[in-house]
Amino acid sequence: MDIVVFTENLVKELVREPDMVKVQKFEGEEEKTILEIIVAEGDMGAVIGKGGKMAGSIRTIVQAYAYINSCGRVQINIDSF
Repeated sequence: MDIVVFTENLVKELVREPDMVKVQKFEGEEEKTILEIIVAEGDMGAVIGKGGKMAGSIRTIVQAYAYINSCGRVQINIDSF
């Protein structure tokens, strides 16, 4: 499974509007992959979580997936429509 599909499936399970979830992949410098997670504005609270704990957990899970599948370093950005 591709890291974009994995991340998209993970985030879709957390939000009220899963059809609005978009994950885009960009190549950064020094072999770093940048994942841009975009959700509906009303779902930002669910994705960020209290004190940013949910966002931190999402980052940890996706980075673990990237490590296990030799995808290199991953940076995750979360934004809304």
